[in-house]
Amino acid sequence: MTDSTERLETNLRRGVLEFCVLALLSKEERYGLDLATDLIERRLIASEGSLYPLLSRMRENGLVETRWQPSGAGRPRRYYAITALGTDQLTSFVDIWKSIGGQVDQLLEGIQ
Repeated sequence: MTDSTERLETNLRRGVLEFCVLALLSKEERYGLDLATDLIERRLIASEGSLYPLLSRMRENGLVETRWQPSGAGRPRRYYAITALGTDQLTSFVDIWKSIGGQVDQLLEGIQ
């Protein structure tokens, strides 16, 4: 993979990552490491460390809320849940993604 291809891939992932997190949280609340593991498996983030600054910004912007829960395995875990504002943002993103994604798919049809 060339540097420009990696840069393009990184920028595309960065642009949708917040909404991918909201989509995961729309199904159930999750703790940070669980979210990170899921996103790493999907190749949407490279490491756990890149998720926590995003979660912090999302919390500050009112898209997610948190709660602490004791863990039998040691330290308490911070669980993240989507808020009403986060749900509204996700719904808007889905509508836009469907429209734009369909248009891009049509433009790219037959290439490669």
